[in-house]
Amino acid sequence: MAGAALLLVDDDRHVLEAMSEWLREQGYKVDVAVNCQSALAQIDKRAADRKPYEVVLCDIRLGDGDGFDVLAHCRENHPGSTVILLTGYGTVESAVEAIRAGAFDFLTKPLIDEELEISIERALRQRTVIEENRNLRQQLDDRFGMENIVGRDHRMVRVFEMVDAVADTRATVLISGESGTGKSLIARAIHRRSARRDKPFVEVACGALPENLLESELFGHVAGAFTGATGDKVGKFLQANGGTIFLDEIGTASPAMQVKLLRVLQELEFEPVGGNKTFRVDTRVILATNEDLAKNVTDGKFRQDLYYRINVINVELPALRDRIADIPTLARHFLEEVCRESGRRVRDFSDDAIAALQNHRWPGNVRELQNVIERAVLLGKSDLVTLDDLPRQLALGAPLRVEPLGNRSLKKALEAPERQIIEDVLQSNGWNRQLTAETLGINRTTLYKKMKRLGLEDAGHPVM
Repeated sequence: MAGAALLLVDDDRHVLEAMSEWLREQGYKVDVAVNCQSALAQIDKRAADRKPYEVVLCDIRLGDGDGFDVLAHCRENHPGSTVILLTGYGTVESAVEAIRAGAFDFLTKPLIDEELEISIERALRQRTVIEENRNLRQQLDDRFGMENIVGRDHRMVRVFEMVDAVADTRATVLISGESGTGKSLIARAIHRRSARRDKPFVEVACGALPENLLESELFGHVAGAFTGATGDKVGKFLQANGGTIFLDEIGTASPAMQVKLLRVLQELEFEPVGGNKTFRVDTRVILATNEDLAKNVTDGKFRQDLYYRINVINVELPALRDRIADIPTLARHFLEEVCRESGRRVRDFSDDAIAALQNHRWPGNVRELQNVIERAVLLGKSDLVTLDDLPRQLALGAPLRVEPLGNRSLKKALEAPERQIIEDVLQSNGWNRQLTAETLGINRTTLYKKMKRLGLEDAGHPVM
């Protein structure tokens, strides 16, 4: 890759001059060093300037040290720099030693131009892959890190403490809570904070699959195991080997599937559907449910032995309606997130909008709140989310905003909230006066008089 920064280290100045000239002709930016001390100084300086060498080509035999010293220094202090060792005395043993010590490649002099260029290109491609993986891990941390699980409620603080306590253990974790409370996010946070973070995280929605497909999904199958099984399939447990498997909606598992899960949890082994070969796995298991599993055990719907096996650590997520104080913080978090992804510029919420959000019961919990904020940002027309930008059911449920009495009489001060209530109910009933009167618990004549007094009869809607 033309333009890459290389350091060439060799105590033979003729070799150094010829090789550096040829590499520059290929488009590389090349610095040179004639001994170990000079090489280390240049490597450190480039790194300090935040322009580390991408590849270091270093002869093994140097006057004041050897290439292994340069390799060890880079491995310990500058792992982003890839080292290729060169030697005029190549043997199989020295090549093996170099690779074991962490060298990317080991080339023997006299160097063949094509061989050298291929080695450098391979080293640069590997760096690109490593950098992409590092960026991907950072994106995963940004998305699934604990800092994205927003909450100051004491129950959420307790959840954070439990996640920190159990993340880097092998303990099975059961996450319970209503749909939309963030169980998957907690499971991923546990995985990201564990020593398994660089291994697979595999999620399975147990409730979305029928029993026969769920067994194949989890444990795999062999060709011919059932109609349509034309080839072998690797199951999710094997895919998660070394990492974490997250089984969501575990309460939906059938009695037969519960028996199979119990065995995997106890022995960490299984057979694919239709197969005889036993596979052993090193997989951490996290489960989630929105059901009351203890009640299911009492009702005979869930195996008691499996319940005790999975209920080692129980992380209970509170419903959003039980953590009202967190709603403004969560709403602003989602607001920033949507603005960042969509390019919209919305700075905040009006007081009425925040009050409406806090007054809503949120049957869909955090997921519902996230969807509401995304809708408000994308459909809103100003830099402020107002009551008008929220879904109708939220706006209708918003608490009344009572203004100071001032010099007005009580009767006059009550006109505005009374008008708001009547107008909201009229709108919800399609401006049908009979339905509105029944909803308000007054007769139709009284409603008509109030509408006339409050100026609602000329609001531009057909009155029925």
